Amino acid sequence: MSKYLILNADDFGYAQGVNTGIIAAHERGVVLSTSLMVDAPLAVEAAALAKQHPRLGVGLHFTVTNQEGPLVDLFDVAVIEEELGRQYRRCCELLGQPPTHLDSHHHVHLRKELKPFFIEWAREHRLHLRDSGTSHYNGGFYGHWYDEKWQAHPAPELISIENLEKIFRALPEGITELACHPACVTPDLDSSYAAERAIELATLLNPRLPGLLDELGIVVINFTALPTMLGRDHVAA
Repeated sequence: MSKYLILNADDFGYAQGVNTGIIAAHERGVVLSTSLMVDAPLAVEAAALAKQHPRLGVGLHFTVTNQEGPLVDLFDVAVIEEELGRQYRRCCELLGQPPTHLDSHHHVHLRKELKPFFIEWAREHRLHLRDSGTSHYNGGFYGHWYDEKWQAHPAPELISIENLEKIFRALPEGITELACHPACVTPDLDSSYAAERAIELATLLNPRLPGLLDELGIVVINFTALPTMLGRDHVAA
């Protein structure tokens, strides 16, 4: 089987620089997928940009946490279900069509008490769910590491072109989703992960990348290709 890569840019709509960075990486041809934060300040602009770039697949980046912590009770599945439904409907409204996939801010959907619900919900809505088994998920392109107290420490070497090449060379056969967070640093980018986004963008714009992907036989796709590749009856899990 060939090697297929979905480079998915998280946080679409979060800030002006995030939108600018994601579109720049998309126009370079390496980022064909992104995930929209429907309640973010620049979500409307992000959706408009997506309509101008029809090759960019847009999923839902379900968001119930921020830098301070949870915004709702993460142990209340009924609350999560209501909020997920609301954000899904808003996503459809903004895009004019359903999202191509589902993931979540801070990987809330992978919490052990929530994962079964998300798997079933994604199946019912015929959405691919991040790290649900259909594709490999790789989170190694991220410029922080965390200690035993979950304190973040900068690790710019992890978002260098050298590390991205290592990730590419180690890709297994089949479909891999690699998360990324490219952005230009703008005044509205209020994030503990800001300067690192600019490094990610520079790496994703590196002129070596297209040739490297060709050399390694890696085909860049987005989630719209999965039903054809895996069977038209394919759903999230």
